Amino acid sequence: MTKLRVGVVGCGSIAKHRHLPEYHANQNVELVALCDVVLESAEKAVETYGGKAYESYQEMIDSENLDIVSVCTPNYLHAPVSIYASKAGAHVLCEKPMATSKEEADEMIAAAKASGKKLMIAHNQRFVPSHQKAKSLIESGEVGKVYSFRTAFGHPGPEGWSVDGKDSWFFRKEEAFIGAMGDLGVHKSDLMRYLLGEEIVEVGAFIETSAKENTDVDDTAVCALRTESGIVGTLAASWSYKREDNSTIIYAEKAVLRLEDDPTHSLVVQYATGEVVRYELGKIQSNDAGGQTGSQVIDHFVASILENKEVLVDGNEGKNSLMVILGALESNETKRIVNIQSDLN
Repeated sequence: MTKLRVGVVGCGSIAKHRHLPEYHANQNVELVALCDVVLESAEKAVETYGGKAYESYQEMIDSENLDIVSVCTPNYLHAPVSIYASKAGAHVLCEKPMATSKEEADEMIAAAKASGKKLMIAHNQRFVPSHQKAKSLIESGEVGKVYSFRTAFGHPGPEGWSVDGKDSWFFRKEEAFIGAMGDLGVHKSDLMRYLLGEEIVEVGAFIETSAKENTDVDDTAVCALRTESGIVGTLAASWSYKREDNSTIIYAEKAVLRLEDDPTHSLVVQYATGEVVRYELGKIQSNDAGGQTGSQVIDHFVASILENKEVLVDGNEGKNSLMVILGALESNETKRIVNIQSDLN
């Protein structure tokens, strides 16, 4: 079988720790082109994974007959690179947050639809075993009606993760657009939509820059969210946590579900009857040790192309998760609760 030809745009940490090794491990694809505005970064990656190094994503996409383009750039480039790749006839896997505005997200969705190719947003929290198990317990009715939730994603900040440390683009608003809310918060808005199986329609938020210096993006945020059926909960995203917290707790009629909240058991279900069920389902991916491989995002995306199946996180899903974060920004600025229902797909 002919292997799918892959090009990766952006050779920073997310490509280094996730996309490149995971494509390399997939027998159905071949990494043929790697691009970075710092050509040396692309050349270094080529030494490990092969292919040809490029400095311009346009040149790479125009020169190589690519089946797949992975977009691992700073946030402000997600939309232009994705749209360019879609128009060139490639399937696109784009990192989160999908875009920096509703308009950009809509353009990305339209470009992929016009090309007849897939667009997937790399929200890897949907693939975590504890999250998938919790979703099945909720969907089956095992835990009854869901009343509330609290979810958090925090760590000491991207300087320990990004290849550029304290000089990372994550801290520059013109490139990142948004700080901890875009880096971490959008993961959790996507996760809650996935777990609950319904849209978040109202957002209230306090967003601050309190832990980091010399930056104009947020580093700490707490949001109140309400779903279409009236489930209410909180979402926290921060670069000020000294130890990583990637936990979610769901309060339901018949049980409390604790996801990634226990150091040993990735899911603990505390039933109203007093019974406690503990699941060891494997640890969630963490940035603590500089990143780990093992996400199913790449394998799922490749399989979806080969089998012509729907991707788990398409452009519409990515947009609706983004709208929660954009709503939080608006809420913080206006000091009002923001209704985002009319902006959802």
